Amino acid sequence: MQHNTILMKKWCLIILVLIVAFSCKNQSEEKQTLEKRSVEVVVPPPKLHFGVDLNQYEVEEKIIRKNETFGGIMEKNGLDYPEIYTILQEIKGKVDLKKLRYGKPYSLFYSKDSLRTLEYFVYHPDVKGYSLIKLRDSIYAEKYTKNVKTLVLQASGVIENSLYESMINSGLEESLSYYLADVYAWTIDFTRLQKKDRFKVIYTENFVDDTISIGVGRIKAAYFEHKGNPFYAFEFEPDPEKGIVDYFDQNAKNLRRAFLKAPVKFSRISSRYNLRRRIAYYGNKIRPHKGTDYAASIGTPILATANGTVVKASYTRGNGNYVMIKHNNIYATQYLHMKRRKVKVGDFVKQGDVIGWVGMTGNTSGPHVCYRFWKNGRQVDPYKQKLPEAEPISDSIKKTYLEAITSVKNELDCIVFENIGNSEKIVNTTINKELNDPTKKESNSAKRMESPNQSLRKGSK
Repeated sequence: MQHNTILMKKWCLIILVLIVAFSCKNQSEEKQTLEKRSVEVVVPPPKLHFGVDLNQYEVEEKIIRKNETFGGIMEKNGLDYPEIYTILQEIKGKVDLKKLRYGKPYSLFYSKDSLRTLEYFVYHPDVKGYSLIKLRDSIYAEKYTKNVKTLVLQASGVIENSLYESMINSGLEESLSYYLADVYAWTIDFTRLQKKDRFKVIYTENFVDDTISIGVGRIKAAYFEHKGNPFYAFEFEPDPEKGIVDYFDQNAKNLRRAFLKAPVKFSRISSRYNLRRRIAYYGNKIRPHKGTDYAASIGTPILATANGTVVKASYTRGNGNYVMIKHNNIYATQYLHMKRRKVKVGDFVKQGDVIGWVGMTGNTSGPHVCYRFWKNGRQVDPYKQKLPEAEPISDSIKKTYLEAITSVKNELDCIVFENIGNSEKIVNTTINKELNDPTKKESNSAKRMESPNQSLRKGSK
């Protein structure tokens, strides 16, 4: 009997131990499961928009309305005047929100709770940077400027319609056509380009976020074949003290002339100098047209085509707002139908200075500038004049110039016109230079890009 009792106690003890062990095992497994579950909880990575985590805030994208102010935007979002005043005092001198530009975007960040409180205001009028204001608790403001990368690129192409259209159709930065037209403004009439004229160009272009173009920087070298004649252009600074950069050809001849080809950049001629032109405004009667009309949108800057002194700046019924410039004892020019004048009588202007803006004042049926050209007191057709050249490069630095352009000319000559079947297209590639800082020397580390037109301009407008 005693033996059975002892045996029963042993079995009870064994069962108890097993129960405890099993319980501990379950607890351990449950603990491991909980630990495993806690490990498997995924914390979403920060999703930054202007440096603010979108996981924590809701964002609304808006644009500045006419006459809208920062204070007005804040009031619409529930902030009262004392709060707005406090914010403006805290951010004073850090960001400028006095003039919000009409049509430009801004972002509002709201807390993800039942109160939906406005926490951040971000003003981003362009892709180069933005201003961020923290509106609650520890108020602060900061202006952020994105890093700008400057690349040296090359492009080549064949003209089918116009230089501008050819570049746009091939995905190149549209302003490149204006820069190229400026380089050759004194030697090539870009309103009379011929089909199959072609060009090569080495230039710099600026990018933010490695993909968004913010425009062409400058043209370093170019080659333009017009009517079968080659025209080289190389950037050079003959007098570093003056800081004036000009373009010269392969023989050190200055491409610039004493007069610009046109008083407005890259516009089209809507009417040429014609002594027997019929003018609709005067009932289709023959009226001599002693000017050259350049069609351009209202507000387009009008440029002085050469250095000179303003001798007239007035208004008449026929001319509208106009300016007349005397360049020397031989030449004078006049600019008609301005929306507004920028100069007055007696002002000395330099070639390329803005003297007014295109309008429709006076007798005109559309926005344009009528450009009139005098030689020895008589109005003449500027396109039929042999205009004087600019000063040539001095003999003392001619050798320096020719040595400086040798490698660039070889680089330019090596650019090819890419063939597709029997036709040619514009190609755009990165060459062996990348300039993170335009003031620094060019490195040789950049690589040729596989598809630069798509990759460089992704998301750019």
